[in-house]
Amino acid sequence: MTPEETELLTIARRAVAIGGGLLESAEPGRVEKKGDRDLVTDLDLRIQRGIQNFLVEVTPTIEFLGEELTGSRPDPETSEAVWILDPIDGTSNFVHGLPLTAISLALVRDGTPAVGVVFAPLLGLEYYATAGQGAYSNGHRIRCSRAKSISESIVSLGDYAVGADAESKNRRRVAITSALASTAERVRMFGSAALDLVWVAEGRTDACVILSNKPWDTAAGVLIARESGALVTDSQGHRHTLASADTIASTPAIAEELLAHIDQSSRRR
Repeated sequence: MTPEETELLTIARRAVAIGGGLLESAEPGRVEKKGDRDLVTDLDLRIQRGIQNFLVEVTPTIEFLGEELTGSRPDPETSEAVWILDPIDGTSNFVHGLPLTAISLALVRDGTPAVGVVFAPLLGLEYYATAGQGAYSNGHRIRCSRAKSISESIVSLGDYAVGADAESKNRRRVAITSALASTAERVRMFGSAALDLVWVAEGRTDACVILSNKPWDTAAGVLIARESGALVTDSQGHRHTLASADTIASTPAIAEELLAHIDQSSRRR
């Protein structure tokens, strides 16, 4: 790891720690609807402001993109360097008192995640990685599982769609859920894309199927999963990028079988 990479990872971990302190000690505050069944709280905004102010101060030449950012937004696919933040991934979980929430922060260079940190303070878990240097949780190196088949795998699913065209989008999700329920050891839905990805990285689960790809949800987790040895693609099996339509991560041995299930169920719907 170069001195610059070491410094940027340290900065990223300090940044999410600022948010973690707020998340551990605060109530949601005012809860508003961003859209159909999509919530934002005062705390989302407070965490984003705190982390953004810190990053702007210590890395003034790096752009910033937060999920709750209003106004002009940098394009992470074309920016030379940009921090991408989800202040609370799993806001609905948090509002309902479920601890499955995380702060997700990535540094993306030229469209590719270079540093990623996912911090779940209510679970006491921190995950981080830099490109080419492996993935870590709470200071220990982590690797994806060695599952050999879907039948011995726990597969997590991303949230069902809300908002415009949710009914149509969810037909595919329900079909995939049905297919995996018939073959996987267990199917789970955690309500946080960041946790879906880092738990594949750590081997707590063996795969995740997220039929979306918002950069604040996935950029950090994708890097951490890859650095653990997991395979991360879109649903067609192509290497995952910021432009991918969906986010599929798994231990490599089950990737082909998992993608076949996704393809078959998508056709059947």
